[in-house]
Amino acid sequence: MMMWRTGRLVSALMLGIAGSVMTHAFMPAAQAQEKPAAPQASAVPRRMPLPMPSPARMAVEGVDTEALKADVEREAAFRARLQAEMEAARGNRAKLNTLLIEAAARTRSVEQQLVNVEARLKPLDAAEQELTASLSERRQVLGQVLAALLRMGRNPPPAMLMRPDDALDAVRSAILMGALLPELRVEAETLAADLSELLRVRSALSEARTRLTTLRISLAEDRERLAVLVKERQRIQTAQNPVSSDDRTRAASLARNTGDVHALVNRLENEVAPAARAAGAAQTAEATRPPMVDPKAGLTAFRDPARITPAIAFADAKGLLPLPVAGTKLHAFGAADGVGGQEKGITLQTQPGAQVTAPADGWVVYAGPFRSYGQLLIINAGGGYHILLAGMERITVELGQFVLAGEPVAIMGTGARGANAGNSTSSTGAAMGQPHLYVEFRKDGNSIDPAPWWAATDNRKVRG
Repeated sequence: MMMWRTGRLVSALMLGIAGSVMTHAFMPAAQAQEKPAAPQASAVPRRMPLPMPSPARMAVEGVDTEALKADVEREAAFRARLQAEMEAARGNRAKLNTLLIEAAARTRSVEQQLVNVEARLKPLDAAEQELTASLSERRQVLGQVLAALLRMGRNPPPAMLMRPDDALDAVRSAILMGALLPELRVEAETLAADLSELLRVRSALSEARTRLTTLRISLAEDRERLAVLVKERQRIQTAQNPVSSDDRTRAASLARNTGDVHALVNRLENEVAPAARAAGAAQTAEATRPPMVDPKAGLTAFRDPARITPAIAFADAKGLLPLPVAGTKLHAFGAADGVGGQEKGITLQTQPGAQVTAPADGWVVYAGPFRSYGQLLIINAGGGYHILLAGMERITVELGQFVLAGEPVAIMGTGARGANAGNSTSSTGAAMGQPHLYVEFRKDGNSIDPAPWWAATDNRKVRG
């Protein structure tokens, strides 16, 4: 009697698992998870107002008029805030710089979160596929076990007290059940565990994809806001410090006819007026700056958005500088470059269209294409230090312009550019199809390890 009840219990357990497996394990992934929320209309940069469909048409097409109205109101509120910010910053350089740095920092934070969420999605997708395949492969075995249990449930082993003549059959059944039940129990527990893990993974995937959608909505707004601020900054820069067409032509000619970066910098700072003025300002700032006694004073100086010279000497900025872009490390300084040499800088894989910021205060001495670097930006940080940034799609600053640490200076493209920047001939970035930024620090023309300069959290990202 006890054996018969145990068989019933196992049959019920297996039937319950079978129902769950049929409902969830073999359901297509697209149906098993909730669809992420559609991007809100307010997230998409709009250049012209969208025509409003008639209420009758919206009713016929099943459009959520309340949600549409909310999107329009959010869009209007965003435009109003942006206009108010621009009016407040007009003619106020410190205010504009503050808005630029804050907007760039917020954009970078969202971009880094996107990188993290997308990295989390990859193992979750792989786990879901593996669990689904495993359960599918065992579907036939599960069906056979369930069929056996159902037959045993309909024809239970005879009871010894009621049918003494079937005692031998009862003993045989008891032996069979004793051997079979432990294996059935193990199989049931394994299937239940796999099913539970599959449901957990699908829930995590749904949560991650919803988060991804939310971040992309936020990022679209932040990038539009930043683009408006950068445009205003460059309008003021052009009005106050215009770069002549002759200077642009001369800089481009030097870039085409110079073989290496060190020679290019020397020629630019001696032969192109805006770069020469920038180099002179860097020398003057370095010569007239008093020695820094208290490191806290340097941090205070970094908070002044109205500064027109570097807050502190570049050599004293170790451990204070932010990475110029959100992303993940592809190549580290000093790593093998694949052709018998070593990497002279670091390479970071970024989000398409990611915002690039200046790692430190300094003057732009070159902004344009240069050999295998692609689009190259060179910043004179003073004291014989230069910062090289390469691989961007578009540079948003001008020759001779002074930029602050954290200020937006360029935008990444949608694919790998400048894959052979520096000494690197690695095609890792190109193979992955993602844009990547090359960053190099130089002191008196020699490449140096930038790791000591990055702020603590960014240094861990680069070394990790």
